[in-house]
Amino acid sequence: MLRQNLQQKLLQKLSPQQIQFIKLLQVPTVSLDTRIKEELEENPALEDLSLSNMNEPEEAYPDRDPDDDNFNSDDNNEQSEFDEFNIDDYLQDDNVNDYGSRYDQNGDDDEERKEIPIAVQSSFFESLQNQLDLVPLSDKDFRIGQQIIGSLDDDGYLRRPIMSITDDLAFSQNVMAEDDEVEEMLKLIQQFDPPGVGARDLQECLLIQLRKKDVNEPIIKKAMLVVEEYLDEFTRKHYDKLEKSLNLAPDELKGIVNEILKLNPKPGDSNEINTKQMQVIPDFHISNNDGVLILTLNSKNAPELRVSRSYQDMFQHYDKASQKDKKLKEAVQFVKQKLDSAKWFIDAIKQRQQTLLKTMNAIMHYQYDFFLTGDERNLRPMILKDIADKIGMDISTVSRVANSKYVQTEFGTFLLKSFFSEAIQMDSGEEVSNKEVKKILEDFIGAEDKHHPLADEKLTDILKEHGYNIARRTVAKYREQMNIPVARLRKEL
Repeated sequence: MLRQNLQQKLLQKLSPQQIQFIKLLQVPTVSLDTRIKEELEENPALEDLSLSNMNEPEEAYPDRDPDDDNFNSDDNNEQSEFDEFNIDDYLQDDNVNDYGSRYDQNGDDDEERKEIPIAVQSSFFESLQNQLDLVPLSDKDFRIGQQIIGSLDDDGYLRRPIMSITDDLAFSQNVMAEDDEVEEMLKLIQQFDPPGVGARDLQECLLIQLRKKDVNEPIIKKAMLVVEEYLDEFTRKHYDKLEKSLNLAPDELKGIVNEILKLNPKPGDSNEINTKQMQVIPDFHISNNDGVLILTLNSKNAPELRVSRSYQDMFQHYDKASQKDKKLKEAVQFVKQKLDSAKWFIDAIKQRQQTLLKTMNAIMHYQYDFFLTGDERNLRPMILKDIADKIGMDISTVSRVANSKYVQTEFGTFLLKSFFSEAIQMDSGEEVSNKEVKKILEDFIGAEDKHHPLADEKLTDILKEHGYNIARRTVAKYREQMNIPVARLRKEL
């Protein structure tokens, strides 16, 4: 038997405009251009006036109280930002952008228009191909060589079995080759630059490089013996075992170790420069003007967008038509939809700017001493809730800004997330950031005697002597987070 009942539920739903703002907020500056171009392609009612001058100076945002009333972006009134609108507010003359002249009065034009130079050079694989072209080979051997080069990974290693390469040649290029022929071509490619290329493992890579040196020198001979027979002991820095096994004096072992350390374990990295991975476009800039910090937003975050005037005229023409058939009504609906969408996108971009500035301004004031000095020991303990409470926004909003945005300072470029840290209580009762503890830990390790590196237990004792009462496992965790190996692996001869 069916039973009917009533239930009352309280649900929270986001409007499409709020969802659009949230997605735009977490987009970094380096990807914002792409997102705007996608919107321009999808919506003909949206126009971009900044295609020819995307490098205009950004809006200066001086040292200002983050609680200023000019900050009108708030999670609680997001919906009101997208209420009914007057389309005239989004139409401007062709020579005036949507944000007035605020972005044209600050900064140095010449400085802002400078672009990062990119070195023009051949890639790792192009270099190998050029070397292969210079070797007199039969057509079959040349194609085998091409297949081998194409099978190398970015580190310069060949991690595919010879049999697999033989099969690839047969099925993809219709080249019937024997394993011995592929092996011979591999030996040829292993003679190419950079030394070590084409190796199948680390041991072979190091041996290829050693064999290109003067193998008659005693130190090279012994270095090859260490790599061939005692590579595991060498990588684990069991130097005492090497001295006993090879009957070496300490100075002799030190020379062998230094010779091996000169070799390149990843020969593919020597020629390859991935500019996309190296390039970081900061979202903010902080400058120090006689002790006063000035925050500016990257101009790429302020695109000159407007609603298409032709679409507005089209809408008014259709809307005023005395007789409207079905097709005309559909046309009116389509144009109205595109105009609304353009307005919402412009509003979302504006709100994104305000939220970015408001959040970064609060972070700058919270970590004022750090941005003045660049010393990580001046970082205060700060969590997302601290900034969220200060600017009156949700923690998730602050998280979206912090996880994907960068700020450029005179001390370097930093991810905003790196300024957030937990608090550690000192013996005096004062709370300090764990960033400060990591910095001090790094200084201790950097100043240690590399012949007798400090173990985690000793580092814990030293920190306690300075008032930082933390456990040994916490020291080990911080050391691992900074990619610092254990004491045994930091030992030098």
